[in-house]
Amino acid sequence: MPDALALAALVRSRLATPRELVDAAIARIEQLNPALNAVVHTMFEQARREADAPPAHPDGVFCGIPFLIKDLLTAYAGEPMGNGSRLYDGWRPDHDSEVMRRYRKAGVIVLGKTNTPEFGLAPFTEPRSKGIARNPWNTDRTTGGSSGGSAAAVASGMVPMAGGGDGGGSIRIPASCCGIFGFKATRGRVPTGPDEGELWAGAVTEGVLTRSVRDSAAMLDALHGEDVGAPYAAPRRDRPFLDEVTTEPGRLRIAFTDAPMLGHAIHPDCSAAVHDAARLLESLGHDVEQRAPAIDREAFNRAFITIVCGEVLADLRDAASRIGREATRADVEVATWGLATLGGAISAGDYAEAQRYLQRTARDIARFFTDVDVFLTPTLGAPPVPHGTLQPTQKEELLLTVLGALGAGGIMKRFGAIEDAAATVFDFTPYPPLFNVTGQPAMSVPLFWNAEGLPVGVQLAARFGDDATLFRLAGALERTRPWAERWPTVSVRSS
Repeated sequence: MPDALALAALVRSRLATPRELVDAAIARIEQLNPALNAVVHTMFEQARREADAPPAHPDGVFCGIPFLIKDLLTAYAGEPMGNGSRLYDGWRPDHDSEVMRRYRKAGVIVLGKTNTPEFGLAPFTEPRSKGIARNPWNTDRTTGGSSGGSAAAVASGMVPMAGGGDGGGSIRIPASCCGIFGFKATRGRVPTGPDEGELWAGAVTEGVLTRSVRDSAAMLDALHGEDVGAPYAAPRRDRPFLDEVTTEPGRLRIAFTDAPMLGHAIHPDCSAAVHDAARLLESLGHDVEQRAPAIDREAFNRAFITIVCGEVLADLRDAASRIGREATRADVEVATWGLATLGGAISAGDYAEAQRYLQRTARDIARFFTDVDVFLTPTLGAPPVPHGTLQPTQKEELLLTVLGALGAGGIMKRFGAIEDAAATVFDFTPYPPLFNVTGQPAMSVPLFWNAEGLPVGVQLAARFGDDATLFRLAGALERTRPWAERWPTVSVRSS
């Protein structure tokens, strides 16, 4: 299956029409989605009308290309936006977000919206509101999250690329689980307006999941640049990121680790994946050594979850202003209500202290990069796990239900609920959140599959603002060990 840029070239040369591409993508979604539940809202007739009309942006790099957006953050005027939650049932934004405006200018045609956990909080996509998104490599395994629906759609070949967002790894995690490419850009490079300044203390950014490196680079070129009122801006690029993909990276100083960092243990497959990648990079002429920045696991995890608890409470208050009523426990999942309850027990001083701790940690990590160009880790602590593995246990859910009903955030805080929540999340995702906190660019690259045939991604991160080096390196890895022709069990190639 051609990538998005190749399809766009067919449209420009009139060897294919947007309507043909849209109809083909719709047929693939209708065929594959019953098994995967990746797409939770369709806009097929609207997409067909758009494909038949003269393009609004004929010079867009992806003019006429079918596309899916994540049902979170990316607002599409007039279309339902559920944010993975029953709370938002029936709500429709009345304007596009800035990222959606830039998607339009790039020329894509939106066919629908993809599955996401409630408010994007989980590293798995099993929302009560829309049901489980299933991994096309093994439908009993997680897609990761929170851009799990987008990853499953791209990996299976429904569309060549789809939108995502990343606040603690939510592009890179599902890219690893589904065997595709996922790039998180430098903080401030992708706009957050017009309704937001920064989310999760600057940890969140949007982007895409793709099969090819060049599609991610070209879409970042289309999204790049601050919008009106942006709280900060990323360093300017020297030239288009698309040009970097075919530029040799030169000899890089690369550090790597398979130590768990924010977790407690690493699955042998993830360790094997990172050592395999280190050998590959060394064979390409890079200087590779095993070392890592020092991280206080417990302090980092507590600070990060403290920020998230406060943000979840703010999410519920934002929702109230949009839908016209206060959220209740019945509107959201037990874990979401528990995090919000904890958020109510966290003081302004607690939040500020956590933010300052993470900022200082970001400074420490940045110093590690003074004599290192790229840092290599596994993307995750384990291959894709069975559905339900990362959900609260029955006992934990009962406790959260009781304490949430009592509004007992103070009790939850005193008894270590923040630490317990952190341990569950970070054991599976012991690396990606580091670079949401620092704002550095990071990517998950699909270089390794385990004995079960499941993809195991590796993460590479570069200095703040140095997205170009990652695209050069990703391009070289893709040329050396191409992955685009590896197709999962549920896909356009297996049907």
